Amino acid sequence: MSRAPLALPAPAANGARRMRIVATGLLVLMAGIFFLARSQESVHPAWGFVRAFAEAAMVGGLADWFAVTALFRHPLGLPIPHTAIIPRNKDRIGDTLANFLKNNFLIPGVVARRMKRVDVAGAVGRFLAAPPEGEGRIRESGTRLVADVMEALDPERLGGMVKGAIDARLRGIDFAPLLGQALQAAIRKDRHIPVLEGAIRWAARTLDANEHLIRQMVHDRAGSVMRWTGLDETLADKIIDGLLKLLDDMAVDAGHPVRLKAEDALARLAEDLQFDPVMQHRVADLRDELLANDAMRRWIDGLWESARAALLRAARDPRSAMGGKFGEAIRQLGETLQQDERLRTTINRFARRAAVGFSANYGANVVRLVSDTVRAWDTRTVTQRLEDAVGRDLQYIRVNGTLVGGLVGLTIHAIDLWS
Repeated sequence: MSRAPLALPAPAANGARRMRIVATGLLVLMAGIFFLARSQESVHPAWGFVRAFAEAAMVGGLADWFAVTALFRHPLGLPIPHTAIIPRNKDRIGDTLANFLKNNFLIPGVVARRMKRVDVAGAVGRFLAAPPEGEGRIRESGTRLVADVMEALDPERLGGMVKGAIDARLRGIDFAPLLGQALQAAIRKDRHIPVLEGAIRWAARTLDANEHLIRQMVHDRAGSVMRWTGLDETLADKIIDGLLKLLDDMAVDAGHPVRLKAEDALARLAEDLQFDPVMQHRVADLRDELLANDAMRRWIDGLWESARAALLRAARDPRSAMGGKFGEAIRQLGETLQQDERLRTTINRFARRAAVGFSANYGANVVRLVSDTVRAWDTRTVTQRLEDAVGRDLQYIRVNGTLVGGLVGLTIHAIDLWS
């Protein structure tokens, strides 16, 4: 299925048509002067100079008219060789432009040298800390453009990409060593004690709230003799009282044996999380099971939707987004980027590597995009647009050619008379 040629938007008017009328009118004027001077040449020798100027001006004007016209079309519709240069060579022009971009801008070495002189972090920091007065409209237009682009993209497809990236990122993280190091650091600074004491208090409250379950369990498993004599109730009381006393003692006595064993178990867990492959494999399996859980997926979906809505709100109302604590945080970030030499060096190095990596990995795609885009343009439309874009300057060439040609003819006529 053939695709319709890609049309281009019309450029702004730049006076090309008016200059074309001026250049053509000047050529017609020179023709009129030539015929007048030729008819009056016998009356006075000065008319010879006028005729020489007008004659040479016509030649120069016609030559430049032919050259300018030959760029865009066949002069007078005649298929003269090497005319209509732009329509015939549109594809080659696109390839040449693409190769120019590739050889002068998208070479990793060139990009690295240029980026080495660019202070990306400093520029970003200055903009965030104190945007210039004239940048407000640009920032608002830019944020509105971001919002329009985000709304134009397929939410499901974009969300799938984002959620897929989050899922892949989470699956690539080995949580076991991280958890082990965090737990070990907490134990070293006794930060696990409030958690352990909280767990003991929770166990006591849970036991008290479910006392009837323990009594029912003892009653169901006791023999008929124990139930007939009421010993099952006594046994249940002893079990509950013993467990409550154990939990009370653990809560008040930091050196309680059971509590010390619990702390030893936490220390061994921290060690296993960091160095035991079996434990690490269990944590990885648990991670994968959690990520595959429907509830977790719904939570990630909600997280993405909330983030997307927040981004859209901020993009639609940048002034509100830049106010309050968020705006203050942005300004502090800008000041930090300007003052922290180490951070600025790191960010500039990252930006340079990113630009070099982009040129190395995607430079060929950018070149192909430029070439394919030019090939897809409609020949007649692109010719008209280019002529309108540079036509004013080209018509000045015609005017200059007419006047310079006239001066050259005048000079030659003077030399011929005086020689």
